[in-house]
Amino acid sequence: MAHLCGLCLALRDEHGQLARTATNYDGLLISALVDAQSDTGPARRTAGPCALRGMRGASVAVGDGARLAASVSLVLASAKVSDHVVDGDGMLGRRAVGPVAQRVAAGWADRAAEAGGRLGLDTAALASSIGAQPAIERDLTVGDSVLAATAPTEHATAAAFAHTAVLAGRPENADALAEAGRLFGRIAHLLDAVEDLAADAATGTWNPLPAAGTDLAEARRLCDDAVLGVRLTLDQVPLSHHGLVHALLVHELERAVTRTFGHAGSAGGFDGQAGAARTGSESRHVSGPSAAAKDRPGPVQDGQGGGLWLPKFRVPPHRRNPALGCCVGLYMCCSCQFCCRDPYPGPCDGKPKGSCDCDCCDSSCCDC
Repeated sequence: MAHLCGLCLALRDEHGQLARTATNYDGLLISALVDAQSDTGPARRTAGPCALRGMRGASVAVGDGARLAASVSLVLASAKVSDHVVDGDGMLGRRAVGPVAQRVAAGWADRAAEAGGRLGLDTAALASSIGAQPAIERDLTVGDSVLAATAPTEHATAAAFAHTAVLAGRPENADALAEAGRLFGRIAHLLDAVEDLAADAATGTWNPLPAAGTDLAEARRLCDDAVLGVRLTLDQVPLSHHGLVHALLVHELERAVTRTFGHAGSAGGFDGQAGAARTGSESRHVSGPSAAAKDRPGPVQDGQGGGLWLPKFRVPPHRRNPALGCCVGLYMCCSCQFCCRDPYPGPCDGKPKGSCDCDCCDSSCCDC
């Protein structure tokens, strides 16, 4: 929470209130990695009350790590907004909203570039990697490797992870962290594709899995291999404070893969051969629901919590606008769901989330 709140406040302080909508769980990893490599220990300050913390103050992360996380998050958010506008997706694709959203995205990109420059980060390289995504998606056909679609995300996260070593004064860690970041980006992209598979099929929206003819079993294999790769790579990185990074990039990453594919299995999965028949190289769209997946893990469970634990999980996840998401988040915070319910649905995106169940997150409590 210190890193998440630090990221949110860094976005506000450097880029304005609207930029706080770019706050995301993946972004806090950047801040956590800088702290983990620091010999002086984490830098913190006391922040005032916030509705998402139940109107309580908190000790939040400050310094170069939080600012780097803010710059990277803003670059990626800018690219995502622009992509939605170009593709005509959702509210951002509407004629009255699109031009305004594009101006906001351009402003975010400029401010992120300025802030990143002060930290020595070339945000243009990140933006260039993400900017290649539409062309890759247009060219992807059945039989191609789905990893072609994940490559831009992999390159961007590799650069961001590697720069944490530079900021922390540990340049010798850069290569290993770049590899961990590349694999993390692959997992994040594939999990997003799996989570969106049913909704994309229903709306005819492009999705990399059916576009490449990749079924859930192959996507799961790629994710499991990448999780193992992250774990082995982190073993090569000397960290001064490894507990949180270990929890997030070893335990929680593995749990996220299990939850996501379990959720997808309960909703019905994509059959590679059927998808190949439906997907043509001339189109960026898929149509029709996929056949029910067999022999998949079971659905995500709500756990024990009685009537207080609301909202329940939905398939596909139920999204809410920011205002309603804040209200739901406040209720979930006051009813202790963020710390006691595992997994719990995200207040805004409805996707399963949770925390590491390892009490100490070091070598004494697990075999890694």
